[in-house]
Amino acid sequence: MDRKVRVRFAPSPTGPLHIGGVRTALFNYLFARSHGGEMILRIEDTDSRRFVPGAEEYINESLAWLGIGIDEGVREGGPCGPYKQSERRDIYRRHVDMLLASGKAYIAFDTPEELEAARAAHPNFQYDASTRGSMRNSLTLGDEETRRLIEAGEQYVVRFKIEPDQTVTVNDRIRGVVNVNSSILDDKVLYKSADDLPTYHLANIVDDHLMEVSHVIRGEEWLPSAPLHVLLYQAFGWEDSMPEFVHLPLLLKPVGNGKLSKRDGDKLGFPVFPLEWHDPASGDISSGYREQGYLPEAVVNFLALLGWNPGDDSEVMSMDELIAKFSFEHCSKSGAKFDYKKGMWFNHEYLIATPDERLADLFMPILESHGVNGFDKEYVARAIGMVKGRANLLPDLWEQGSFFFEAPTEYAPKDVKKRWSAATPAIMEELIGVLEGIDDMTSANAEKIVLDWIASKEYHLGNVMNAFRLAVVGQCKGPHMFDITELMPKSEVIARIRRAIAEIPAPEA
Repeated sequence: MDRKVRVRFAPSPTGPLHIGGVRTALFNYLFARSHGGEMILRIEDTDSRRFVPGAEEYINESLAWLGIGIDEGVREGGPCGPYKQSERRDIYRRHVDMLLASGKAYIAFDTPEELEAARAAHPNFQYDASTRGSMRNSLTLGDEETRRLIEAGEQYVVRFKIEPDQTVTVNDRIRGVVNVNSSILDDKVLYKSADDLPTYHLANIVDDHLMEVSHVIRGEEWLPSAPLHVLLYQAFGWEDSMPEFVHLPLLLKPVGNGKLSKRDGDKLGFPVFPLEWHDPASGDISSGYREQGYLPEAVVNFLALLGWNPGDDSEVMSMDELIAKFSFEHCSKSGAKFDYKKGMWFNHEYLIATPDERLADLFMPILESHGVNGFDKEYVARAIGMVKGRANLLPDLWEQGSFFFEAPTEYAPKDVKKRWSAATPAIMEELIGVLEGIDDMTSANAEKIVLDWIASKEYHLGNVMNAFRLAVVGQCKGPHMFDITELMPKSEVIARIRRAIAEIPAPEA
């Protein structure tokens, strides 16, 4: 297809953006950017009954946080607007009239009760060429009665008239050629007079055509609707501008079979939404990747490898690297299990690789949430730089390095029992004197002086150093001890040793 690549992500504002939708948006973005193309964000809000306040804003914020850039949309504007379907009623109405005028669609007045009766009378009933002749529609009522009913205000729908026993061919970039017999398709509703809005099927086709979408990239669950969309393109005479279809593999549960759901995340303790979501109706709060402490680059990298591979053994890849390597030839046809533990591994790798100064900016709100203030960015950056190798998520930085910002108020009982003897307080008093005499507290210099003192006194190295660590950190683990004391003010180090001497009880005889 020799045309400019233009893709669209078209979510409905009916709630938070599911992580499966995020992956669809990401694959659209990677494909567009890898071909120098453009990405459209279209809001499909034609189902007014399911509209949820705040959902549209949530979608925009989620994509922005992940770095998925939008070229045209409600916020960005563009030459093909409006980009919100509820603002395109006149456009859809014109196209409904085109189908009616050409005989490709018809008006149906069947009430819900009449449809239910037909389903009860005919097992596996579907509204199609074999049943439409017995229903209440413009094909059976005639033009005059149809006009009379419309003028009388009777509600109606417009159905697409599908000719039976035709072969409909869908060309899919991942699944190849899919042939479907039209007889299995029903006469889908394209428009409802009750709210003067189209259904998904008509709105999508009209918008994709008018917005010059070259590739429709969406989830596998939409594959059954593709034959209908092909027929609609043909009905409008738009075969030459029909986009290529790309149906992505499903995201599957981490364990067992089936599509990934929010329940899986709740059960196993991982988010299924990019950002935290506050349900305006119930007040329930659902966790998000951002608030749990994931970096957006890690989430993007993790999602990109669900159902796609770069063709080599690369794993950790930046957005630019993903764009350079992306192609549908390496997409899987089968579903991808959502390995949330792998997602955490990616986040660990990105935390390690992220400059300490940027992590400090991200860590500041966590400090504030613990009531910690007064530390400059350089101190924070150096502190978390020492512990980030032990962290998987941003909040882990507090768990691993809180002692840099707060003196311990408790001491690990197991370490006290093992490392704090009756002789320890006196040795710690000596250590205070040694530290007070050190002018240059850089790690290497302080380490040499303290270790020389320990050797000269013939003290047990492990016992002294572990007691020293216990007094300053609160437990016998953490970064190199003299890297800690280089960063921490000497007065604070000494104050902590004195506090430990006073507060750690003498061991029982």
